[in-house]
Amino acid sequence: MMRSSSLALAKSLLLATVSALTLMAASPVLAQAPAAADKDKRPVDKVIPDGKTKTLRYAFRVAETAFDPPLVTDLYSRTVIAGILDAPFEWAYLARPFQMRPNTAAEMPEISADFKTFTIRLKPGIYFADDPTFKGQKRELVAQDYVYALKRHYDPQWKSGNLYILESAKILGLSELRKELIAAKKPFDYDREVEGLKALDRYTLQIKLGEPAPRFMQYFADASFTGAVAREVVEFYGDKIGAHPVGTGPFRLASWTRSSRIVLERNPNYREVLYNETAPADRPDLQKVAAQLKGRRLPMLDRVVISIIEENQPRWLSFLNQEADLLDELPADFANTVIPNNQLAPNLARQGIRMNRFSRADIAHSYFAMEHPVVGGYTPEKVALRRAISLAVDMEREIRMVRRNQAIPAQSTVGPNVWGYDPTFKSEMSEYNLPRAKALLDMYGYVDRDGDGWRDLPDGKPLLLEYATQPDQQSRQLIEQWKRNMDALKVRIEFKPAKWPENLKSSRAGKLMMWGVGWLAGQPDADTFIAMAYGPNKGQSNHARFDHPEVNRLYEQQRMLPDGPERQALINQARNLIIAYMPYKVHVHRIFTDLTHPWVTGYERNIFVREQWKYVDVDAAAQRAAVGR
Repeated sequence: MMRSSSLALAKSLLLATVSALTLMAASPVLAQAPAAADKDKRPVDKVIPDGKTKTLRYAFRVAETAFDPPLVTDLYSRTVIAGILDAPFEWAYLARPFQMRPNTAAEMPEISADFKTFTIRLKPGIYFADDPTFKGQKRELVAQDYVYALKRHYDPQWKSGNLYILESAKILGLSELRKELIAAKKPFDYDREVEGLKALDRYTLQIKLGEPAPRFMQYFADASFTGAVAREVVEFYGDKIGAHPVGTGPFRLASWTRSSRIVLERNPNYREVLYNETAPADRPDLQKVAAQLKGRRLPMLDRVVISIIEENQPRWLSFLNQEADLLDELPADFANTVIPNNQLAPNLARQGIRMNRFSRADIAHSYFAMEHPVVGGYTPEKVALRRAISLAVDMEREIRMVRRNQAIPAQSTVGPNVWGYDPTFKSEMSEYNLPRAKALLDMYGYVDRDGDGWRDLPDGKPLLLEYATQPDQQSRQLIEQWKRNMDALKVRIEFKPAKWPENLKSSRAGKLMMWGVGWLAGQPDADTFIAMAYGPNKGQSNHARFDHPEVNRLYEQQRMLPDGPERQALINQARNLIIAYMPYKVHVHRIFTDLTHPWVTGYERNIFVREQWKYVDVDAAAQRAAVGR
């Protein structure tokens, strides 16, 4: 009787906790992670500087997929695309806080008072890079190119991973056109004009939405998503367009060996753009660089050579041996020796190597598939299981042992460096409490029923977690921690390794029970993180396939409001509900360190600027002299 009463009391306490979080909420974010390719692996050839050509050499840690906006969601492919295509707007490179400014647009957009109509006027005289498609003629950028580029995301042929963003914005007529043509089994009709997307004249683009979207224009500062493409180029290359990007940006694709090397070269047709960046008042070092480069024509580099080096040690050695000029994200494995106490090691500082330390607007998390019969569901016992697993994750050990102190514990799905993030907020998301985790499982019947030492499901069937992972070093280290944590909880866990594209495909189809991934915001706003729990985004940003009516309502409501206390309250409510139901165990917000050799000038990480190469210069003579030593 006493045990039965205790269990009843414990159950009521858990329900009260969920309810309290719900009441608190009611009262007042694959840039997805990257996708790795398996084919065409080749040894990376060394690029020997000639002392004349300004070449920036560095490496991606994961292979690219393609170079066409509707085809990609991974960070690395999008980075390349952003150097080739142009969006109407861009983020000012050195400005802090982050500021959007015109790029191909002649001025900032004209926005209606109800945040439903956006008018963009383009600068005349901007031209695409030369391509055989143009038959020797210069091809000017016009408003219709942006109309076409956006419509391509709605074309089922391309299976755009970013369509959900545009459909959520409710561009008038486009989703309806897509559904009509799919039902009729007809190809997408690019010539059919819709009310929500029009070229008013040669240089004026207008977008009309069904609902207010005060931050909608932020998507138009991301060339890897909304960059302009020429229709004739896409139609000429067809399904090979991912290997033939042609844009108006600072660089063009010179050569590409899949999963091995990407070479970009200066676009001769790039318009005259002069370096005119303003550094923050508290960064005299950047002010000095900005003054030094002021008035220089962009891009300053002749070439960018990107190798694919997936393993951490060879990528680090490539930089150390001066085979790379930039190390993009120091592997955490080397943090204790390269940046002890988060300061550049003296021997590296004496070589003139510079450190650029930053945090992204990101989260590293593990998700629970909410439609899976073992870990999914919204009933108290399923909530208890997920919360117990979360409480059993020793985050301090993970940060210290695997991430080498290059991360901070996360308190929710909302990442830093965005509007809506509260650095003072604390929650059980980061809590490590093994006794409490065990008590929760005991309460809800997840006990060892057959005497084998492992917990079973309440119905007596074996409790077995399956966690998808990748065959790389850090993934192996992370699953060691998962195994250690679950062993302590007496919960069996198995790991299912596969290459990233396979896991990504399975995840989108809802076939994985658990998977550990990162989520990166492309704009400085919390919307992208709350969107991870928005029901209609299942299989897109919402890999957990979480679908809760109240969270959906809060998400829809906040996205229509301008920034301010009312919107912040709604974001907080959604955030708290997500923590209560725990579809995501958010581990950390990561801290990164980039390193550059002394002959590289102007490099400063802006987490919302992908095309940073155009602001960077290389002293080719100094580079050659150093490499030749």
